[in-house]
Formats: sequence, C-alpha cells, structure tokens
Amino acid sequence: MNRTARGVLLVVVVGALSLGMTLIWRHWTLSAIQQAEQQLQSRQWLSVLPDSSYDNQPLQAPLALRDTRLPHSELLAGYRATLGASPSAILLRSQVQGYAGPIILAIAIAPDGRLLGIRVLEQKESPGLGARLIDPAVHWLEQFSGHAQTSRWALKRDQGDFDQLAGATVTSRAVIDALQDALRYFDTHRTALLEESAHE
Repeated sequence: MNRTARGVLLVVVVGALSLGMTLIWRHWTLSAIQQAEQQLQSRQWLSVLPDSSYDNQPLQAPLALRDTRLPHSELLAGYRATLGASPSAILLRSQVQGYAGPIILAIAIAPDGRLLGIRVLEQKESPGLGARLIDPAVHWLEQFSGHAQTSRWALKRDQGDFDQLAGATVTSRAVIDALQDALRYFDTHRTALLEESAHE
C-alpha cells in the first residue's frame, strides 16, 4: 500500500470514528436535552400562575378544546390547574397575528373568569418596538391581570381600558384581541373547562 492510499485510509478511519463518537454522544445526551427543554417549557407555561395556586401537573393532562378558531386568534392547547382537586385556573395557549408574525401567548384564567396572568412564549415583533412585549422592565402585560370579560378590551385611544405598548399599536391591539378572545372562550365553555375533571 503506497503512502497516498494509507493517507486516504487514515482520513476515512478518523472520519468514521469521529462520526461514530458524535452519534454515540448525541444518543447519550438526547434524552437529557429533551428533558431540559420540557422543563423550560413547563416553567414558562406555569409562570403565569400565582405561586401555590395549584398542586397538580397541569401540562400532563391537556383539555379537549372545541371551536378553537376565534374571531382574532386561535387556541392551540388548554390545560386545567387544580388545588385540592378543585379547579384553580385554566391555561390556554393562544396564537394571534402580530405586526411581524405570530405571537404565541400563555394565558391563565381563574374560575371566576378573571385573567390571572399572561406570558409571551414566542414572538417575532420588531426589536425595540413590539418585541418589548417580553422586556421585563416594561411590565406592559401586567396591566391585564385581574380583568374579566366585562372590561373594555381596547386601547385607551380606542375608548378602551388599556395603555398601548409605546410605538407598537398593531402588536398592542393583537394581544388585547387575543386576551378578549380567550376570556370569551372561557365564558362560553366554562362548564366543560372547569368540570371535566369530575368525569375523568
């Protein structure tokens, strides 16, 4: 075997060993990576609920949602949080069209129909404008907590109850529309959302 053939063979062997080690490493770490991603998703989802407001694993039992295409948004999933076997909140995953793309929200609603919390799970809004939805220093989303379907779900400039996210009218209106859709859906399907656990 000449030097060139040996060099080619050495490169092939090293490449095969490298590929094999990479695949083995990926196989060993894949479940840990997936578990870490699920834990992060769970923390994001459950951050909309007040501390000590549930004692179950809400994300382990999705609700069967019907009629999920709403006037301004779409519901992607729903879950029930319970405390002492009684419903303490309904979690809805909502998607609405923002200025630059879809905005995906986690929305928590109390059994009495009040909004408990909201979190942006995904967004593609303009940096410095609509993307400030996720800026913890802005606190824009906090103004919605405690409101119910009876609130005037519009910006103050549209004779509603809520402040606009500065420089992001389209984004602000989209989020408000999604929240109002979610609260209407809850009001319409309240019995099924809250009482399904009695039949499980």
